[in-house]
Amino acid sequence: MNAPLPESVRKALESVTLDDKYTLDRGRAFMSGVQALVRLPILQRARDAAAGLNTAGFISGYRGSPLGGYDQALWAAKKHLAANHVVFQPGVNEELGATAVWGTQQLDLYPQQKNYDGVFGIWYGKGPGVDRSLDVFKHANMAGTARHGGVIAIAGDDHVAKSSTAPHQSDHVFKACGFPTFFPSDVQGILDMGLHAFAMSRYAGVWTGMKTIQEVVESSSSVFVDPDRVRIVLPTDFEMPPGGLHIRWPDAPLEQEARLMDYKWYAALAYVRANKLNHNVIAGPRDRFGIIASGKAYNDTRQALADLGLSDEVCRAIGLRLHKVNVVWPLEATITREFALGLQEILVVEEKRQIIEYQVKEELYNWRPDVRPHVLGKFDQPEGDDEGGEWSRANPSDSWLLRPNADLTPAIIAKAIAKRLKKLGLAPQGSEVAARMDARIAVIEAREKSLAATEVGSGDRTPWFCSGCPHNTSTRVPEGSRAMAGIGCHYMAVWMDRSTSTFTQMGGEGVPWVGQQPFTKDKHIFANLGDGTYFHSGILAIRQSIAAGVNITYKVLYNDAVAMTGGQQVGERPEGHSVLQIMNSLVSEGVRKLVIVTDQPEKYEGVALADGVTVHHRDELDRLQRELREIAGATVILYDQTCATEKRRRRKRGTLATPDKRVVINELVCEGCGDCGEQSNCLSVEPVETEFGRKRRINQNTCNLDYSCVKGFCPSFVTVEGGTLKKPKKEKKGDLASMPPIPDPVLPVAEHAWGIVVGGVGGTGVITIGQLLGMAAHLEGKGIVTQDAGGLAQKGGATWSHIQIANRPDAIYTTKVDTAKADLVIACDSIVGASKYTLAAMQAGRTYVALNTHATPTAAFVHDADWQFPASQCENAIKHSVGDALVGAFDAEQAAVQLLGDSIYTNPLLMGYAWQQGRVPLSHASLMRAMELNGVQMDNNKAAFEWGRRCAHDLAAVQALFKAAQVIEFVKKPSLDEMIAKRVDFLTGYQDAAYAAQYKAFVDRVRGVEQSKLGSTRLAEAVARYLFKLMAYKDEYEVARLHTDAAFTNRIAEMFDGDVKIVHHLAPPAIARRDAQGHLVKQPFGPWMRTAFKWLAKLKGLRGSALDPFGRSEERRTERALIGEYRAAIEELLSGLDAARLAQALEIARIPEEIRGFGHVKERHLAAARAKWARLIAAWREAAVPQRSAA
Repeated sequence: MNAPLPESVRKALESVTLDDKYTLDRGRAFMSGVQALVRLPILQRARDAAAGLNTAGFISGYRGSPLGGYDQALWAAKKHLAANHVVFQPGVNEELGATAVWGTQQLDLYPQQKNYDGVFGIWYGKGPGVDRSLDVFKHANMAGTARHGGVIAIAGDDHVAKSSTAPHQSDHVFKACGFPTFFPSDVQGILDMGLHAFAMSRYAGVWTGMKTIQEVVESSSSVFVDPDRVRIVLPTDFEMPPGGLHIRWPDAPLEQEARLMDYKWYAALAYVRANKLNHNVIAGPRDRFGIIASGKAYNDTRQALADLGLSDEVCRAIGLRLHKVNVVWPLEATITREFALGLQEILVVEEKRQIIEYQVKEELYNWRPDVRPHVLGKFDQPEGDDEGGEWSRANPSDSWLLRPNADLTPAIIAKAIAKRLKKLGLAPQGSEVAARMDARIAVIEAREKSLAATEVGSGDRTPWFCSGCPHNTSTRVPEGSRAMAGIGCHYMAVWMDRSTSTFTQMGGEGVPWVGQQPFTKDKHIFANLGDGTYFHSGILAIRQSIAAGVNITYKVLYNDAVAMTGGQQVGERPEGHSVLQIMNSLVSEGVRKLVIVTDQPEKYEGVALADGVTVHHRDELDRLQRELREIAGATVILYDQTCATEKRRRRKRGTLATPDKRVVINELVCEGCGDCGEQSNCLSVEPVETEFGRKRRINQNTCNLDYSCVKGFCPSFVTVEGGTLKKPKKEKKGDLASMPPIPDPVLPVAEHAWGIVVGGVGGTGVITIGQLLGMAAHLEGKGIVTQDAGGLAQKGGATWSHIQIANRPDAIYTTKVDTAKADLVIACDSIVGASKYTLAAMQAGRTYVALNTHATPTAAFVHDADWQFPASQCENAIKHSVGDALVGAFDAEQAAVQLLGDSIYTNPLLMGYAWQQGRVPLSHASLMRAMELNGVQMDNNKAAFEWGRRCAHDLAAVQALFKAAQVIEFVKKPSLDEMIAKRVDFLTGYQDAAYAAQYKAFVDRVRGVEQSKLGSTRLAEAVARYLFKLMAYKDEYEVARLHTDAAFTNRIAEMFDGDVKIVHHLAPPAIARRDAQGHLVKQPFGPWMRTAFKWLAKLKGLRGSALDPFGRSEERRTERALIGEYRAAIEELLSGLDAARLAQALEIARIPEEIRGFGHVKERHLAAARAKWARLIAAWREAAVPQRSAA
């Protein structure tokens, strides 16, 4: 039985609110690292007020992952910040934001005008923004800070380039600027070290740097928010120079430099000493081996020690000392010497390039050889005495101990620690310590070896443009041209079919061409430039290209939102930055030609445009690009279409109307050619398997109403206008209230960190599950750390949330679940669940996997019409990793849609499933309260959780409620007779009974010959499918028949409410215009076309006759000829058919599968199919010659 809830938990369930993170005066609040950065200035103001100071705060900088959501969090907390006199003004770019923060410290130069005793400042920016701001950083740091001001520069580093064009590390840059640099290891550390950073900045007159990385700043945990929690001690062993260290005027540059180098850094070091910011965590009198670490690496080291069985007591017993560094530069010497005293060897654990290691070696360099410890870090100890430094080695990478590239993990660190302990004799072979270490290393190596040998074959989820994204169209370039990428979502064009290669830093878009054009045969290039980047600094890139006189066309992609980091408004001002403002700026810059391209040209009617500027529909983009590339100099396409995801947000908020126009595909008309995907590049065009092969459908849940898929050259598309989509009906049989209760599971006891990994598709609520579990654990007073992955992963790519729960907060060390440490994996998507990243966390006999088997297409399907979802490969890989008994697999999305009416409830349903399996160490009450606090679709999320529980308790019973067996179980394969009968019926409707009889007679003949020769029907089945495909070619009569068929009409009626109008999109050769390539272009035809279709369908008897007005076209003559050619080919196969050649015959018989589409699309496919057909027939005839000779 599970214990009843303690009184403290009951009180928490009643009193905790989401605003606690900003309003709670004392105690514990649950928050993310980003939210802690919002709370930090509020805490500083409270501390100052308690000290009798009237201060204010100012925050500026520029967004970028992992700080991409900081500005949004600040805006969301606007009332809390205002109440605490904190002003947030985002910078146009990082450099200007830093300059604004510098200004807050200059207020002390004008004391008579001050409204406050001081203003403390926070600057924030992604790692590249730190690089960009070096000049202002150096100037501002030399000038100094105000006595009651102080500044923290917060860097968001992306060590593994998860959502960046390059990995980056700001420690060395901060050092170059002279910023004492803090590296907090957790959310609590952001608050605690943040307060110390302000205090140090005020005391020493320096700007301080704070390094954050995704694993820390995008993690969440329960933290203490008491303003007086941090006790600040001012140094007593440092003598201030006359005049102090603060900002002043006038102040000569060399005097600033002398003050910085002679006093400020040493005042900062004195502050570190006084407050023991660097300190021993584990220490004993006979220690011989020391480990020094900071930030995330410190967390990983603690986890590695725990995994190796090296508790604090064991560490002291064997002589292992652990030192935590909070200020990584400058490294305080006295504390470092005390740590090193008596040690034989020091292992420096830090990610990326060495910063602590170099300082430790410098500090200990002059110690006597008999007392100086050996220092290792990035490199292992080589054999022999002639060690030297890293630059003395021919190839240092041969002896990495703790790699400097990518990141470190507890597993990597554990192997390094174990190796060095054994080398020093502190864990002799045969000892209990060595046995525990060996056991963990064996698990790691076995998992690594298994993964290395595993070929999952499940593909991956490549991040992609969202459904309806403007970049699907705007990043295309005409044949014969190439483009350069830039920073933003459109960067993803480099891995799409866009002739787009190379990129630049933010604000350098297109400028590499200035260095290329004088030396290349290419005459012109396109460059993509996002609207956010344009406002940030991109206008300077255009100015450079104009100044250089190069031939370039900039495509300024105006999406009306900074989509990459969450949809912030373009331009750091209330009114944003408009297309017309950009137009006027660029015209004044001197571009040779500027055109505006948009999906809504009508909105520019009556708008005053600059001279020579014209507005065009996006369908004209290819023509315009071809024209502009012939113009000398710099030209601009200002592409105006609002971000699809931002449109969805605005529609949900009610600030943007939802068009009463939806796209529907008639699957019987669809040929499965994939041209709609080629034209739209859209993930909402999905495969659907039918009796007559793979077709396409529109996922109405994910469709963002862009309509570019309609351009696919295919008459199967209709737009339904005037009505609204019906909401999916919930399964009435599945009434939770009327169902009998099910028993509660026995919940696990999390004495040690209980590791949960949630993996799925970005943007589907994966991170929400982590937030719900985190809040529930917080309500129970448990230790909790969650870590989420945002950035590019959210664009339909793979994303994960790591959750660790323990009864005690100090039982959790890291933010991620390490190798073979997961107790539960919730695989919301099979492909993500079977990825090597997820598999690495699994351990046979330990990890339970709740697996959603629903087949959600990946981006690969967009351009590969034959792509197959790797369901069996994924499930097999997972079962191989954990064992069959520890996998609970079912179609959770199907259950969510059938029982709750929407796939959005799939993830909470899976969470309920996992909880009922006894794999989540949290109470039902706390999970329900977490959903209530979340406040989004509360009742439905609760119901989804309960349905998940019932799926775990009795899956078959739940499936029976919505007759899921028909969907989830394998559909019975139709017999050959059933297949033939269905097609005979279809062809009778297509033409007449005589036409259908021709089909049946030929298939029967193939069947008879094959059975008499081989006793099989495989060839007959192939011919039954593909002769039908050729005979049922979709001419004008057939398209009319299928569109007016009652089945399609009824389907529309079932999908929509209201008075709907069906619009067809067709390209009749007699009246359709042609594009630049000579292809027919579709146009819309209103309801009258359905009347015409009804008449046309009745004229099918004219098909192929002398009176057929359509039958004389090249396409129709070819289609009729193909039927005869195919029958002749099959007759040839029958004459030489034997068991050895059956596979070859089947390949030839299936050739019509590759003849797909309409018009020029079909022509292209037919040309490829004919080449293959000729090759296969030639091979068949070649093989037949020896047989005849032998006879």
